Amino acid sequence: PAPQMMASSSQSNAPCSCDCFVSLPPASALPAVIFAKNSDRPRDEVQEVVLVPSGTHAPGSRLQCTYIEVDQVERTYSVILSRPAWLWGAEMGANEHGVCIGNEAVWTQEPVGQEEALLGMDLLRLGLERGSSSQEALKVITSLLEQYGQGGSCREDPTPFCYHNTFLLADRKEAWVLETAGKLWAAQRIQEGARNISNQLSIGTDITMEHPELRAHAQKQGWWDGQTPFDFAQVFSLVHQPVRMEAAKARFRAGQELLKQNQGGITAMTMMGILRNKESGICMDSGGFRTTASMVSVLPQDPTQPCVHFLTATPDPSRSVFKPFVFEAGVAQVPQVLSPIFGDKDPVRTHPRFQTQVDRRHPLYQGHQAALGRMEIDQEFGLQLQKKQQDLEQEGQEVLKKILAGERTLSSQSFQQLASLFQAFVEKESQAYDQL
Repeated sequence: PAPQMMASSSQSNAPCSCDCFVSLPPASALPAVIFAKNSDRPRDEVQEVVLVPSGTHAPGSRLQCTYIEVDQVERTYSVILSRPAWLWGAEMGANEHGVCIGNEAVWTQEPVGQEEALLGMDLLRLGLERGSSSQEALKVITSLLEQYGQGGSCREDPTPFCYHNTFLLADRKEAWVLETAGKLWAAQRIQEGARNISNQLSIGTDITMEHPELRAHAQKQGWWDGQTPFDFAQVFSLVHQPVRMEAAKARFRAGQELLKQNQGGITAMTMMGILRNKESGICMDSGGFRTTASMVSVLPQDPTQPCVHFLTATPDPSRSVFKPFVFEAGVAQVPQVLSPIFGDKDPVRTHPRFQTQVDRRHPLYQGHQAALGRMEIDQEFGLQLQKKQQDLEQEGQEVLKKILAGERTLSSQSFQQLASLFQAFVEKESQAYDQL
């Protein structure tokens, strides 16, 4: 009981409120899997959008993650990441094979350790860099979890704040929900319809794969009698949930309801609408936390069509632009969404950690922040800016339609256009803010 009490007090204000969604045919309006996530974090935390190219690595090389080093693998895939600028991993992202992953914070019956290990966000990036399908990425995450464990503080603050993780993984064919408690885990495969996760354990008796010791451990701890059907969420959830996990229940139900209402008609725009829904709290702004970045991905079942990933790189999706990114030869990092680098002087690198604060805002974030500030006081300006944002996003949807209609003649110019698509949209958005 002691750790449970601790969980409810120390984490009552914790940044633990994300929402992930996935839609597969027949819930999707098109023959595609659609993935979406709102990343809800401490309100002033900056998220950058980072492109990491694919790579080959010498045998025996090591890889520095946020806090610890792990063994590197021989080959890693190219990834696009939306990540809190101070850490190595990511809140959400996609790889060149059309695998998308988002994570959520949870607390379970398994106590959360303070010792530094892999963050859930590190596991997410490792899954994307090493997994060519959602199932392969899931296996990457579970084996790293087994080898290194999860732990360490998940925010830039001298007071550590730790949690365990659930993940939603998707690719062109299927999706997986992976829910963890320490090194233990259960996974559920989703092959049709829509599914969401919020900061809850949500896998019940319908378990596709699990940690070999999951049930034995639960029985040994006295959480399960070994007789009744094994319900993962019921067995591993805390009896007394932290306040924000209780609040997440309402968001989980609202998300479920919004998916249900749109069943059969879900598009990228539908998902963006859900991520912008303030009434449900899915578009979050309360108690020192807000939606700091958002992402929606369209993963066509036809492997000849490119996957299109829409990223905001700015907080509050209701006042942000979802900009399209496509993995294409020649695609490069967009500098306007990259945060400054502080090297060895970074407060995450010095010991003890996080004793000072640094300004991690990237150019697009700064422009957006200034525009939002002016929006608050000047209504006329606010309406003009909103119109510009909507027009730009509409342009992105037109691009998506063309890509899905197979309009991508093989002239080098169109490839070039796809490769610099995200860059072009970021520049247009930046210009809209600069013209203020």
